[in-house]
Amino acid sequence: MRLDPATAALLTAPPLFWAGNAVAARMLVGDVPPVALSLARWVIAFALLLPFAWRAAIPHRAAFARHWRILLAIGPLGVGAYNTLQYIALQTSSPMATSLIASSSPVFILAIGAAVFGERARPAQWLGAALSVGGVVLVMARGDPANLAQLRFVPGDLIMLVANVTWTLYTWLLRKHRPNLPFAPLLLVQMAIGIAAIAPFAVLEAALSPARIAWSGGVAAAMLYMAVFPSLAAYWCWDVGIRRVGAVIPVYFANLTPVFAAVLSMWLLADPPRAYHIAALALIVVGIQLASRSAR
Repeated sequence: MRLDPATAALLTAPPLFWAGNAVAARMLVGDVPPVALSLARWVIAFALLLPFAWRAAIPHRAAFARHWRILLAIGPLGVGAYNTLQYIALQTSSPMATSLIASSSPVFILAIGAAVFGERARPAQWLGAALSVGGVVLVMARGDPANLAQLRFVPGDLIMLVANVTWTLYTWLLRKHRPNLPFAPLLLVQMAIGIAAIAPFAVLEAALSPARIAWSGGVAAAMLYMAVFPSLAAYWCWDVGIRRVGAVIPVYFANLTPVFAAVLSMWLLADPPRAYHIAALALIVVGIQLASRSAR
């Protein structure tokens, strides 16, 4: 349970990759429709994982059959809905803003856990939740309270809040009903079900919108990055890190995502963070730390 340098490095990699995912998706706005991007990302990731995981999955066919209900829930929620909604949000919101809103996911976990799953929370946890929600509201208001009164929200911010709900439900279902399966076969099956859930919406998007993928070397490279690092490498690093140090410490590392998103946005998008981004990050970090410490 001790955090050594190697484990710290493992847990630092996922937020870096997730921040890169948000920046890459923002860079592809106008070149790749969002639902098509989500589908392409997971199809590539599935194709890369399949040669290494299919043999390990075969002995667990009976377990897959027993747990078909939970698999049919977590696949569309974790792989399908969350990532697709994130890419739609990035059509109008910034990587920094979406990463900040995403970093409040533990607060959604606390609230939905109490409301839906009957998990009791301590007063300090609710205080932490209030601080983190304050950070999200600050991002949605773009630092100007008048925007709240006049409902001047960027649509992507609201869509990212919905994405957080889907990720929260996915997390709770895994916590309560995770099938006792190895990591790679479980991820492979989630990907397959998630791809099946995304595909009809990609077809609908293609039918309703004239936008098509503008293929180029840059687009292909971005898709490959999104398939390898946020989809495969980050999931593996996170899984190993949690097995080494438990579930509490990684929460602090997840809060690095908006920090990395700010740095990458300045470098790749010439989009520096605003003062309200920094203030929102401080509120979210303090709130989640308070909630996490009281849960120990």
